[in-house]
Amino acid sequence: MYFLMKKFVAYCLLVLFIFSCSVSDDSAPQFYNEFLPIESTNLPDQFHFGDTYEITLTYIRPTSCYAFNSIYKEQVVNEITLAIVANVALGTNNCESLNEEMEISFNLTANRNGPYIFKLWQGQDNYMIIEVPVIE
Repeated sequence: MYFLMKKFVAYCLLVLFIFSCSVSDDSAPQFYNEFLPIESTNLPDQFHFGDTYEITLTYIRPTSCYAFNSIYKEQVVNEITLAIVANVALGTNNCESLNEEMEISFNLTANRNGPYIFKLWQGQDNYMIIEVPVIE
């Protein structure tokens, strides 16, 4: 009898534990990622092999519901595709229109021979293409 009572209490505690836990966290921010076009950059006319350069990208933050997440960077040999990734808040009706110019930077070391070809994402399948030669 004692064994059955102990088993029943354990079962009740397990059921209570399972039903008291919530798997959804409604307080967690809800957002999605979106690419933002690059408006301009400060790429130099040429790179010196082995030197490191700070590359600045300028983009427009459309509303207060957009927040910088990261720089999308895909490099295949000397071709580098860049875009801005923003977090966009969901379920928010009080986004303030900003159209604010923002800048973000990253470092690039010119460690390959031949020109670097930068493809700056402008929207859909549109890219600003800039070629920067590397000199010794």
